Amino acid sequence: MTTPLASRVALVTGASRGIGRAVAIELARAGAHVVALARTVGALEELDDEIKAAGGAATLVPCDVTDWPALDRLAAAIAARWGRLDIFVGNAGLLGPLTPIAQLDPRQWDKVQAVNVTANLALIRALDSLLRASDAGRVAMLTSAAAHRAELRPYWGAYAMTKAAIDTLVRIYAAETRNVSAVRIMAVNPGPLRTRMRAQAMPGEDPSSLRTPAELAPKVVALCSPAWADTGRLYDFPTDRVLDWQAPAASPGDLS
Repeated sequence: MTTPLASRVALVTGASRGIGRAVAIELARAGAHVVALARTVGALEELDDEIKAAGGAATLVPCDVTDWPALDRLAAAIAARWGRLDIFVGNAGLLGPLTPIAQLDPRQWDKVQAVNVTANLALIRALDSLLRASDAGRVAMLTSAAAHRAELRPYWGAYAMTKAAIDTLVRIYAAETRNVSAVRIMAVNPGPLRTRMRAQAMPGEDPSSLRTPAELAPKVVALCSPAWADTGRLYDFPTDRVLDWQAPAASPGDLS
């Protein structure tokens, strides 16, 4: 087994199931030490067993991503143990209510925003110096086509708006780290995959018609390798392409 990520340290959120679990396992197979963050202790322990069986190593972090002080403590622990972070995969997310915007409860919105956006912002804030300390800091943030094809996803407002925010976070953080650090950050659109969230959103869909998180995982791992050079762009798994963002023409300094 080749280990192109040997000695590298990778943090994966939402690591106990679905895409996060598959990516954590693939990163470990590639040689990375995986810091696996999720709320469910039992599922994390099962992940740890699978990683060890494959010859990998993991550190388990039972934690809610909305526990901001805990995220700061995690960053401090990573700094004390390794002095750097090579890979951060921001995967944890909530679908939220599927409801008309006019009926979206602000408390439900706050919960989805906290998990899908604020947690990633808090983690970037906590981990930035550790990523910059790496010789090739890599960040992959999970997004969704719902963010830029909202007209095809009515009632998905809470989820789509938070993923649009993630797209912007990726682009801004890339701009702030480009040319002044070795950090590279990519958005990842997984498309429809056989996950619990997809089943929640599309209960009548035949799951056997969907690709699996295990098929996506090697693509995410490739984005996290030191050899990956792109930053601030979107990797689209359904088409297996790296895409530029589309935006209306604007003059320099135009904030409209």
